Amino acid sequence: MLAYKFKVIFYFLLFALIVDSYVWQAVKTIIKRKSKLTKTIIAIIYWSIPILSFIIICLVMFNDTFAMMRAGRSLFQGFLMVIYGSKLISFLFLIVDDIKRFFIWTYHRIVRLFSRGNSKIIAEDIEEEREEELEEAILPSDQKINRSEFLAKAGLIAGVAPLVFLTRGIYSGAYNYQVRRLDLVLPNLPEAFDGLKILQISDVHSGSFTDKDAVYRGIQLIKEQKAHVTFFTGDIVNNRTEELNDYMDMFSEIKSPMGVYSTLGNHDYGDYVNNWRSPEHKKKNFDDLVAAHKNMGWNLLRNEHVLLEKENKRIGIIGVENWGDRGRFQKFGDIDLAKKGMPDAPVKLLLSHDPSHFDKIISKQHKDIDITFSGHTHGFQFGVEFGNIKWSPSQYLYPHWADLYKVDKQMIYVNRGFGFIGYPGRVGILPEITVFTLFRA
Repeated sequence: MLAYKFKVIFYFLLFALIVDSYVWQAVKTIIKRKSKLTKTIIAIIYWSIPILSFIIICLVMFNDTFAMMRAGRSLFQGFLMVIYGSKLISFLFLIVDDIKRFFIWTYHRIVRLFSRGNSKIIAEDIEEEREEELEEAILPSDQKINRSEFLAKAGLIAGVAPLVFLTRGIYSGAYNYQVRRLDLVLPNLPEAFDGLKILQISDVHSGSFTDKDAVYRGIQLIKEQKAHVTFFTGDIVNNRTEELNDYMDMFSEIKSPMGVYSTLGNHDYGDYVNNWRSPEHKKKNFDDLVAAHKNMGWNLLRNEHVLLEKENKRIGIIGVENWGDRGRFQKFGDIDLAKKGMPDAPVKLLLSHDPSHFDKIISKQHKDIDITFSGHTHGFQFGVEFGNIKWSPSQYLYPHWADLYKVDKQMIYVNRGFGFIGYPGRVGILPEITVFTLFRA
């Protein structure tokens, strides 16, 4: 565990040293004509940010009191992402141009090296340099264009855009809940269920919340939809069940006449915590989370199924534990176990947190499942959605990353998530409450 903490600190220091040092060169270029006092003040302000960030990271890593301050930690993470996201853009802008200039410089030196015997080429080079010197000499000082200063300003300006957008995403995007409504046509849907209203939320990540009033406004919005049945598709916490304590009463208010059904996500198992006191402590955390679902009145489906019945007709709801296909994501989901002993139902609805499960297993081996409801991706909490235009970095990792998709006769809906993790905000991809209405063909 200690080695992990030192590794995190080392990588932050390495990243900060490279990025901050490089961007500082651009800052120095811009302020070189300022007074000594102004330069000193700017330098103190500039370097105080990485120094304070390093101190806070050490406190979070090695002091339990700071580690448990979830709201403060979430805001600090946002601060780091905003500052270093902006600096990283400036860094990339500057270094790409420097690399380009290096290759151009190298090319000209090679040409000159192989053209030493060609007096005409050398004369042309000398004449070109003389023209540039003459132009610089006759231009007024306030009209001279310093290439280094121009590039430094351009690089810093390039970092302003993410600074603005990421900051705005924290105060106006994190809790800007959107209700999305979709009609789903199912040919085999029993007439008794025609018009059934299903509400889905996903990825609450209660450990990231910093505004209880804003969260409760989202809960009220859920209640206003008056859905017949509600689905929650995983990640109620970031890591620890205690994160849910301040919000359990709120989420307990979510009720539906035909039930609230939930499943587990990759964050619900506590696998991303590296300092559990013992395996028993980790197990208790998980047992407490399972109990929390029950205490909220939610029916947690762990590789099992239930039947909804109405007017002697029925449809199936299947819930699996997390099944992921990347990194440390668990493969606890067992669709065969979940369907075992399931009576025949004309429509089957699956709750599975990670859309990879649909891509790798469901769409290939379980074609009797009509719709899969997933979450997990958050739409990367960053992207563009405007009319038919939809883009997010998430699409380069997941073929199904947000909204409704059809694969042959099956469908999958990927919810953008109710909460957030890491970056405490959203840009373009807003938190989502989805309402589906089922219709017969």
